[in-house]
Amino acid sequence: MQFNTSYNKIITDENLMETIQHGRNDYPFHFYYDNLALYDFNCIEWHWHAELEFVYIESGTVTFWIGEKQFDLSGGNGVFINSKILHRFYSPSEAIVPNFVCMPSFIAAQGSFLYHKYIMPVISSSFTYQVFHTEVPWQARALSVIKQIIAAQDRLSSCELATAYLIQKLWLEIYENADISNRKDQMNDSASSQARLQLMMQYIHQNYSHDISLDDIAHHAGISKSSALNLFHKHLHTTPVNYMINYRLGEAALQLSKTEKKINTISKETGFNNVDYFCRLFKKHYHLTPTEYRQKKVSSFS
Repeated sequence: MQFNTSYNKIITDENLMETIQHGRNDYPFHFYYDNLALYDFNCIEWHWHAELEFVYIESGTVTFWIGEKQFDLSGGNGVFINSKILHRFYSPSEAIVPNFVCMPSFIAAQGSFLYHKYIMPVISSSFTYQVFHTEVPWQARALSVIKQIIAAQDRLSSCELATAYLIQKLWLEIYENADISNRKDQMNDSASSQARLQLMMQYIHQNYSHDISLDDIAHHAGISKSSALNLFHKHLHTTPVNYMINYRLGEAALQLSKTEKKINTISKETGFNNVDYFCRLFKKHYHLTPTEYRQKKVSSFS
């Protein structure tokens, strides 16, 4: 059975939940050998999923946004992302990031004693992620297990059994050593904040081509403008308007690379009513004019 697959497009629903099924119902585990250079703009965009995720940085440097935190990881380190946590990855250049995802039930059957004692306290807590650094002994052990899981995917026999055994071993390291908080008030506040943030991001994604304001964005989530600003700053390290502008620019870049539409048309369709303003912003963001960007993309595919 072959697990060494990769894809370079994150597809989400209106709530930013990833829609692809990872693994199978009877084997809810999947391994990916990803190169961020193959993704649009070297970025795995904002998404979340019910699966647990483990990422190993084989080479390069990756910037992670997880929950309300942002940090960089270089080759040799790794990270665990808890179930249902909003996250995003980016690398300024090529970065090889083997990663695997699994449902919590892959570690222990849902409803079992093991699940309630060792899985639920983690996935129902306010614990969002765990970084693994080589210089911390228990984290170095976890990284060793992660690398064993990656290597196990090339086994011609007993791959699934070896993977299941190693995932439990990895989970034991996390359970025994990570700082897992289970404070209900913190967990509820975090879930509420993420839900409101997702509503605002969803609104921007669906209406970016129209003339929308900070008032419109905040109103969609039923909060004040100041609360909207605070949520975007806390979780995404930007403002709602800047997020909207960057999203528009990203959509414009995709149209430039994949269609033959005129630049003036693309400008209007992505919410920029003034083409000169659009071109200035585009060059500032991508360090290329829209025409230069299109030519570069066309030449890279030829």
